[in-house]
Amino acid sequence: MEIIDIIKKDYEQISDLNINHYNKKYLVYLESLCSSDKINEYVLKKDKKLNGPKEIIVNINNYQDYLNNGYLLIVSKSKIIAIEVKENNFRSITTPETQISYNGPKDSFNENYLTNLSLIKKRIKTNELKSIDFNLGKYTKTLTSILYLDNVAKMTNVNKIKKILANINIDGILDASRLSEYLKNNTSFAPQVFMTERPDYVCQALLNGKIIILVDNSPYALILPAFLIDFINPPLDNYSKPILVNSIKALRIIAFLITMMLPAIYIALTNYNQETIPLNILLSLSTARKTVPFPSIIEALMMLFIYELLRESDIHFPKNFGSANSILGALILGEASVKAGIVSPIMIIIIAITFIASLIFNNLDFINAIRHYRLLFLISASLCGLFGIMLTLFYFLTKLSEVNSLNYPYTIPLIPFDKAYFKESIIKLKNNKRSNNLSNNLIKERD
Repeated sequence: MEIIDIIKKDYEQISDLNINHYNKKYLVYLESLCSSDKINEYVLKKDKKLNGPKEIIVNINNYQDYLNNGYLLIVSKSKIIAIEVKENNFRSITTPETQISYNGPKDSFNENYLTNLSLIKKRIKTNELKSIDFNLGKYTKTLTSILYLDNVAKMTNVNKIKKILANINIDGILDASRLSEYLKNNTSFAPQVFMTERPDYVCQALLNGKIIILVDNSPYALILPAFLIDFINPPLDNYSKPILVNSIKALRIIAFLITMMLPAIYIALTNYNQETIPLNILLSLSTARKTVPFPSIIEALMMLFIYELLRESDIHFPKNFGSANSILGALILGEASVKAGIVSPIMIIIIAITFIASLIFNNLDFINAIRHYRLLFLISASLCGLFGIMLTLFYFLTKLSEVNSLNYPYTIPLIPFDKAYFKESIIKLKNNKRSNNLSNNLIKERD
């Protein structure tokens, strides 16, 4: 059977397959993936004196890999030549949408792997930036690349990720978030992979000895290992003076505790530990709840549920008017609930502060983890007061100590203490060293 007959049989009932006879040869390509302008440029204006597209001689056993990736196949009786004529159907480089920095760079990744790689390489100009490629997915064969700085990153970490990716057996990988499920411990609510759309975040992580995973068709890169403090204090602080940043870092840590524990503390103090509240404040709280027919725990759960609905609607509603609808809904529901005597004004204030504090964090996995532990704290406070909160806090710290990212403790840089990474994350101080836990080299080039 001739080569062209094999191709016709393999691609039967595929509507975008084009086979054209030209100059005693066949031109075979998938119209949905290829640029007709590039094909015409090659076929109609080819000049041997000019440097045209690179020609690759392929075997009949692997021709599908080229055809399915936007190559034009020139088929004769004896051989197949592949020429890359991909259509540029990716969006241009835009500003970050979620991880916004007022002082830092304004470019972000898009769905094109080569574009994303170029955004990294224009910042890190060295041949020590290595990449290891995989094609993941039985049907998608998604290009997935491990990036690391040689002589900086620890090869044991690189080999761990290589082993994980090599053992993935799945029909398809369509996005980096799908791949992240294979890189973390699914028994924990805490996110162990940091996803970012910012190339400057990626470059900073590479310089610190971390490993990057790029996935074709995904505008996000994965950073490993990732620790709790990375989600509380992201790298955007690098663009401000340390004396100004440290107060903001402390504010984020306080906001993390507030959004997770404030409703539970209010329930514990008003229901079980009234002796800790000054008498005049206690009387004011009692007066405010006089008309509320529900126990405070039901009141809190009801308001948390409503605010979570507003958050979800804000996420999935069109950007142009999603926030306005959420704010309007919160104002109307809050005011109507207080006037109807269903919810006390102080509960509205507590829940509002809780959600305002949560808006500081933009990683959805991290927000979902906070939501889970917020509910645990609330239930324990309704049962045992402050003692229940202490028990849940002990449980939270215990579970946190069990979490690891790439076999590193999730509590770095506090436990174990890492001085260099402490200066990068928890506080911002002048630092000319890398983390000895993450890298092979303690010498660090400064910007």
